[in-house]
Amino acid sequence: MKRDYSKFLPPAGSSEIPKRETSPLERLGWRPFFSQQTDVDAAADAPPVRVAEVHRTGLRVLGENLDTLIPPGPDATVGDWLLYDPQKPSNSKVLERRSVFERRAPGSDRKRQLIAANVDTVFIVSSCNKDFNIARLERYVALAFEAEVTPVILLTKADLCDDPHAYVKAASTISNRVLVEVLNALSEDPIAKLAPWCKSGQTVAFLGSSGVGKSTLVNALLQEGVADTAAIREDDSKGRHTTTRRQLHFTPNGCAVLDTPGMRELQLTDVEAGIADVFADIVALARRCRFSDCRHETEPGCAIQGALERSEIDPDRLARWKKLAAEERFNASTLAERKTVDKSLRKMINAIQRKNRK
Repeated sequence: MKRDYSKFLPPAGSSEIPKRETSPLERLGWRPFFSQQTDVDAAADAPPVRVAEVHRTGLRVLGENLDTLIPPGPDATVGDWLLYDPQKPSNSKVLERRSVFERRAPGSDRKRQLIAANVDTVFIVSSCNKDFNIARLERYVALAFEAEVTPVILLTKADLCDDPHAYVKAASTISNRVLVEVLNALSEDPIAKLAPWCKSGQTVAFLGSSGVGKSTLVNALLQEGVADTAAIREDDSKGRHTTTRRQLHFTPNGCAVLDTPGMRELQLTDVEAGIADVFADIVALARRCRFSDCRHETEPGCAIQGALERSEIDPDRLARWKKLAAEERFNASTLAERKTVDKSLRKMINAIQRKNRK
């Protein structure tokens, strides 16, 4: 017997959705953006499900009265929505994403690595100790801006430092579009301060290095100990990986909360717009340089060098912009080269296979 999915789709011929009780799919994050990619008949045969966990053996997906593990096949990440094929689950279709976080895979591999999809707000977590790193925070914010996801910087462990205001001031210089919140992860702060972003049907993610309190914050929002936690090393304030995989949890009010492992390396790629948003003032100056290919070093008519001489911009911040922009160009170009090589290799393999069949 086929389920009736019409209540999860917009009424025919109407742009208004009548008021009703929130459906199970909506509590998982389902919304009109996704429903417009299917219809009632298609949803009956291939019901929508959301990826809650990614394992080596497959994907754990959740739907209406459905919680199952499907084998590898769909190129999906945590937070993705699929149209579940019950006859051949590995053929389940990934729906278009509202947002996606990705990075260049760590190490020498030049592939992209999906981090999360369909996130509304990303909480970028850092501690008020030796873990605090303005350059790392700028990377996370650029990643969020590129994905068109709202970034919020959370500063934890303020009670363990002498001057938390210094950390707040430094974090606030990153962008006037990013709020900075100070909280104690072990208190009632997370529920109260994060409530505006953690509403029913919303998806929030915690990003940051190990030991900053991401899992503690997840537990605080869920009001139960679902995520493992561990103490940091006192000598360098670095933490151990307590979260080993990305996983969606759901609060009692229906907010999806994504906990992620700490990332020691965040290589950016295809985030040119995000970097430009973080360093909007410097990018605006660069457009005023006399030469379009200005390297902003010793060229005549360089607006950025002029601003430096007038002490209008921070030289350290300029250096970080140059480094990020150069890294992004390199990673984007090497990934494009890899795509070309992979395409040529596939063509060669196909040609050999055709020849062998003759």
